[in-house]
Amino acid sequence: MSAQTTRVCFELRVHPERVDEYVARHTPVRADMLAEIAAAGRRNYSLFLGAGGRLIGYYETDDDAAAQAYLAASPVAAAWEAEMAPFFLGLDGRPDQAATTLTEVFHLADQLAAAAPAASVPSVNAESSASAPTESTRP
Repeated sequence: MSAQTTRVCFELRVHPERVDEYVARHTPVRADMLAEIAAAGRRNYSLFLGAGGRLIGYYETDDDAAAQAYLAASPVAAAWEAEMAPFFLGLDGRPDQAATTLTEVFHLADQLAAAAPAASVPSVNAESSASAPTESTRP
């Protein structure tokens, strides 16, 4: 991740009675919409669904304002967001523009980098691969 990368996390509420349909619409997302998300500069994009329709989204981008502007001007994204809007509770506007943004309060890599010189901080990938259970060691 570059020093310019912005991590964005947001929250929306899916109507509880429409959760199954919402999941089905994302399994998979249409190829043209996937291409627009990538073209906008968003990457490492995930959606997480919790109890009662609580939806948390996360993505990374180098320029969130440019990514937002790209998607706001995209006819593909406008059509997708219009289709998705009825799934959400208490939403005023397009879901991609009206979601509640969450404030990041902790990021491991940032704090490790601030706590010690980069040369003495083990790689998160090396650390996790060395200590992560494998299929054969999981209970």
